[in-house]
Order: sequence, then C-alpha cells, then structure tokens
Amino acid sequence: MIANVAFTTLLALFLPFAGAVLAPFACKRLQHKAAFLLALLPGLSFLHFLSLLPQVAAGEAVTGGYAWVPSYNVSFSWFLDGLSLTFALLVTGIGTLIVLYAGAYMKGHAGLGRFMAFLLLFMGAMLGLVVSDSFLMLFIYWELTSIASFLLIGFDHERRAARRAALQALVITGGGGLMLLAGLIFLWNMSGVTQLSLLVHSGESLAAHSFYLPALFLVLGGAFTKSAQFPFHVWLPNAMEAPTPVSAYLHSATMVKAGVYLLMRLNPVLGGTPAWEILLPFFGGVTLIVGAVMAARQSDLKQMLAYTTVASLGLLVMLTGFGSAHAVPAAVTYLIAHSLFKGALFMVAGGIDHATGTRDITRLSGLGRAMPITFTAAALAGLSMAGLPPFFGFLAKEEIYEALTGGNARALAFTAVAVIGNALMLVIGFAVGLKPFFGKPTPEADHAHEGGFGLWLGPLLLALTGLVSALLAPQFHAVFSSPMASAIIDQPVQVKVGLVPHLGLPLMLSLATIALGLVLFWQLDRLRAGLERLIGGLGPGPDRGFDVLLEGLVRFAFRVTRIVQIGRLDVYVTITLILLAAALLVPLTIYDELPAFPVLNQSLLLHEAAFLLIAVAGLYAVLRADNRLTAISSLGIQGFAISVIFLLFGAPDLSFTQFMIETLSVVILALVMTRLQLHPADHRPWPQVLLDGSIAIACGLGLTLMLLKVTQAPFDTRLTEFFGTYSKLLAHGSNVVNVIIVDFRGVDTMGEIAVVMITALAILALIRIRAPKAPTGKPSGARSEEGRA
Repeated sequence: MIANVAFTTLLALFLPFAGAVLAPFACKRLQHKAAFLLALLPGLSFLHFLSLLPQVAAGEAVTGGYAWVPSYNVSFSWFLDGLSLTFALLVTGIGTLIVLYAGAYMKGHAGLGRFMAFLLLFMGAMLGLVVSDSFLMLFIYWELTSIASFLLIGFDHERRAARRAALQALVITGGGGLMLLAGLIFLWNMSGVTQLSLLVHSGESLAAHSFYLPALFLVLGGAFTKSAQFPFHVWLPNAMEAPTPVSAYLHSATMVKAGVYLLMRLNPVLGGTPAWEILLPFFGGVTLIVGAVMAARQSDLKQMLAYTTVASLGLLVMLTGFGSAHAVPAAVTYLIAHSLFKGALFMVAGGIDHATGTRDITRLSGLGRAMPITFTAAALAGLSMAGLPPFFGFLAKEEIYEALTGGNARALAFTAVAVIGNALMLVIGFAVGLKPFFGKPTPEADHAHEGGFGLWLGPLLLALTGLVSALLAPQFHAVFSSPMASAIIDQPVQVKVGLVPHLGLPLMLSLATIALGLVLFWQLDRLRAGLERLIGGLGPGPDRGFDVLLEGLVRFAFRVTRIVQIGRLDVYVTITLILLAAALLVPLTIYDELPAFPVLNQSLLLHEAAFLLIAVAGLYAVLRADNRLTAISSLGIQGFAISVIFLLFGAPDLSFTQFMIETLSVVILALVMTRLQLHPADHRPWPQVLLDGSIAIACGLGLTLMLLKVTQAPFDTRLTEFFGTYSKLLAHGSNVVNVIIVDFRGVDTMGEIAVVMITALAILALIRIRAPKAPTGKPSGARSEEGRA
C-alpha cells in the first residue's frame, strides 16, 4: 500500500511536466481543443492529492521519496501535511481550470503550444516546491518557478514592456532565490538536517542559535522577493504584461504565495521571536497599505487586481508573523479565500477584455445582460473579496479582526492598517465584480457577448466554491483549514469561525470596514484622481529605482571590465602567473610549511648528469634566442631531456606522453609563428626582462617547493592498493595506468581527447588562413612590422 502511494505521488508530481512535453505536439494537431486533453494531467494529480485528504485531516503526514546522493543526505522526497497538501490542491485544481481557460482565451494564437508548455512547466515546478521535503529539491523547484515565470511573463516577447517585465521578475525573484539558498545552507549547518519534515520538529533550538538572525534575514529575502513584499513588490503589477491566464494563475493563487508558504512552513522553527514578530508584521502592513492604495489609483482591471494581490500578500505576511492565537487560523482562511476569489476575478477580467476589447473600468458598464454567466461569477467573487456574507471572504475577515484586536498600541496600529486595507479591497471587489455589469451600456458593450465554455467555467466554479465552503464551514475547516493551521503551528488547532457572527469587536470592525468601503466606492472617481495627484507628486517609486539600479550595475560592470579586460594577452598571462606564484609561495611562507631540503643519498650517474646538462643547455638556448621561432625550437630540447629523465626513473608511459606533447607543441607553435611572420629579432627592454624573469623564477620555485612538500608527506597507499586490487578484477587489465585512463577515468580521458581535437581544429583553421596581400607599393616588411605592433 505504501509503495503504491509513493508511486502514484511521484506520478502526480511529474504529470504536469509530461504535459509540458506533450503540449506543443497536441496543440499543433488539435489546436485549442488540446486544452481538454492537457487539463486531464493536472486533473489526475488533483484527484490523487484529494484522495489523501482523509489521512492528512486525521493528523498524519504522507512522506516518501528516493535517495539521490546518500553520502550528503540529499534525496528527492516529499512531505504532505495540511499545509503542503492544501497548496498542492490549489496548484493542481486551479491549474486544471486555468488550462481550460487558456485554451479558450488564446484560441487561434500561433504560440498556443509554446504557451501551454510554459504554463504546465510552471505548474510542475510550483507543485514540486510546495511538496518538497529536501532543502535541495525545494531550492531547485523554487528557481524553476522563477524561470518558468520569466518565460510566461515574456511570452509576447516582441513587445518591449513584456521583455522588461519578465527581466524584472527574474532579477528580483532570482536574487531572492540566491538569498534563500544561503539561508537553507545556514539552516542545514545550524540543525544538521536537510529535510523540512525533520527541521520543523526540531523545537526552539534554531531560535537560540548564534546564526539565527543571518539565517532569518536570508530566508526573509527569498520569501519577500517571491511574495512581492515592499519594496520588492514592483515586479508583480508589471507582470500583468503576460496573457491573462498567466495573471490568473501565477500571480494570484500560486507563485506569489510561494514566499508565504515558506514563511508558514518555517514558522515552527523561526517564528515566535521578537525579530520575527517585528519584521513580518511591519513589512506586511506596509505592503498591505501600499498595494491597496495603488490599486484604488488604477483604472485597468488587471492592474487593480494585481495591486490588491500585493495588498493581500502583505496581509498574509502580517498575520503569519503577528503571533496571536488566531493569527495563523486567520492567515489560513484568508489564503484559501484569496486564491478562490482572485483567480476567479482575474479570469473574469480576461473574459471582459476578450468580449469588449478593453480593460478600462471607466469605459465599461452595462455588461450584465450580454454576459450573464460571467456576471454571476464576477458578483460572487467580488462579494467574497469585499468580505460580505455568506462568502468565505467574510469568514476570513472575521478571523483577521479576531486575531488583531487587543488592548495594546501594537494591536491597535495593525488593526487600523487591516481596516483601511480591507475597505480598499472592498472598493476594488465592487469595482471589478459589479461595476462593469450595471448601468447604461457603453459603446464597448454593444458587441459584447458571453464567452465560450472554457472562459466562464473556471471563474464560476471558483466563485461557487467560495460560497459553498462558507455555507459548509465546519466541514470545510475540518478537512482544510484546521489541518493547515496545525501544520503551521506544529500543534493541533481547531478553526471554528462560521457564518453566524459573534457579537463583539470583530463584528463591529467588519461593519466599519463595509461602511468605509462603500463610501470610498461611491467616491471612487474622486478617490482615483486624488491618489493620482498625491502619488504622482511623490516622484519616482521603486519601479524606476529598479531601472536606475540596473543602469548603475551595467555602468559599473563596464568600468570594471575596462580595467580587468584591457585586450592584451601578455598582461593576462602576466597577472595569471603572478597569482599562481602568490598562491604557491604565500601559504607556504605564512603558515611555515616550507619543505625540508632534500638529502641526496647518492651522486648523479654520468648519463643522468648528461641529460640534466642538456636540459640546462636547452634553457640557455631559449634565453639567448634572437627570435621566437628559435626559442620555440630550443624549448623542445629541454622538454625532450625531461622526457628521457622520466624514462630513466621508471615512468615510460609518462615519458612517451611528454615526448608527444613536446613534439606537437613545437610543431604547432612553429607553424603558428611562421604564419605570424615573426622572423626578425624580438628583444624586450631590461625592465620587462627582469619582471618576466622574476615571475618565471617565482613560479618555478613555488612549484618546486610544493612538489617537495607533497613528496615529504606520509604516503597514503589506499588508492594504490585499490587500483592494484581491482584493475585486473574489474577492468581485466594488467597495466594499471592504462586501466585508470581508459576505465576508471574514461569520461575524463574522453574530455581530454575532445579538448585536444578542438584545439587541433582551431590550429588547422588558423594555419589555413591566407595572409592578406600587401598593398601596392608597400613592402612586405612594413606589413610585418605593422602586424607585430
């Protein structure tokens, strides 16, 4: 049974990736109808995760996986509890509806297959992220969501705005991903575990660790950039350059909540500290206000929804770090409610744009008769976003005020922030969900009509789910909300908020929020104009700051490149050899690791001394050569002498290799030099000679001392014994050196051969280049001198 669950879970995780591979071929053959086939894959994944609900609701966790690199405790593993299972259901359930919606929305688009592939790739990445147990797999999927998001946002790559938005999202979220990687490494070293399932049960040991604050800042960097917290929020509204199915999926229900998921997952080990309860509520509260105010300033449906998504993410972060008894249940209920109504409203916005050709709220009214099903879905979702009963958004708002109310100044401040933010979100909920459908029809509404099945099915189902889940609140909480909150707090929690309000401060705050929201909605045009003047007078914001930062980075990189890459090979070689000499000599000197002077047990034999003298003579010939061609030929003398020395000391294979290398080096370099026509003398000034000579002596001395130090260390015979034992047994070869090269290091040898082959081809191409003819009346010697210059 366990093996079957593990296999089906693995299959469910890979079905979206299989759909990404299949999508281009299916769409090419079936056009937009391929959406029905492709939607089956995430649909099957959704059914599998749905089958695990009883087990997880009972308090159990579903784990499994496979060892990847056992020596480093790295595995491909998953961990499904109330938190990760709820996210998995959101990713696959909403994803199935989005695939159907995308097929209808992009009907006839030439790039439909490519778009579906990107969409399913992202779905698989997000699904892997929320169920990953291994730190490494979490990071890999985290970065894969950034890459897939880049492809989706920049799908319409012919438009400059789409390219900029995609780049901005990739830079911000990718940079945060690097911070997350560093944070995970900190957590690994602090806890000694590489699985989230083990980490979240490690108690309060991490909070007391000396590296707690660095780890917290790095994790928050990854979470805040992914979940668009101020001042990193700018990428999310700009990501609306993507097609509407992308906005409805990535930037409302899935990717933008990855950072919130991470904070909720790590709450048991990083939460509860003063730093946690200061940073998260502060940045979350600022993001809530900034997002809500910016949303009221907009007139584009998608931009209004995008900024309220920023506000909602801020509210979730604020609740996750607030620290009261009802804060986590409030965050859980609002996360579910937001996923349902925001996904529906984004799809409604796309349907309106598809039917009327505009998303400008000032040009839309009277669509109710022409689009009755879309109107129904929009009204249900908009009322849930406004926090009105009998919708799940109302339950979430009641729980939010229950969590925030208190008798201290901190509670009062964040309660006020929540009231203002929720009132503005009521304004946007009414503006998007109700305003376009009432009133006198505008010219844009004259030709409007209800979209196809795929355009209204998704928003209608999500909106109805928000209604039914509130009507069946006790049963819904038992299966979803309570297990999710229990996983975040790491102890059993019962979420009890229902449609029947309890008389008290939370209900009074809800009524005040509704009253304030209705007044602001009544004066929406004036509010928008006033915010436009106010925000416009503040000057450039973080979005412009991103451009300034990138421009400064490019200028800095250009100046650094001009310094370190001056275009002269001799300078590069000189710097490289200086660094080599320093790397060899400085550690040996500073740490007093100089080797003992070797003791010669016997004098040199006559033939050994002869070849040593030949090597010295070859060196002298190199130094005295009056042109480079002669120096290259003389260098071969020294190399051949060393080859003979290798032969005399019992290394015939090394000697043969050295002979081949010296021969090829001399021939190739000589051919190249003849093509460059460097026959005249090549004398350098004495300062250059002294510098080059000093560097050469330092490198030679460093290599000699390092070799002596290595040979004077105790010899470890384990590797020798291994090859001696297994060369004949495994590779059936008596020559140990050959077996090592061909069998044990076969891939390495193949790489070396490939490098030599590529070098040979490059040299051949260089030799075959014909020298340009000298201009008429100009002697060839002048051309040679010019070439040397």
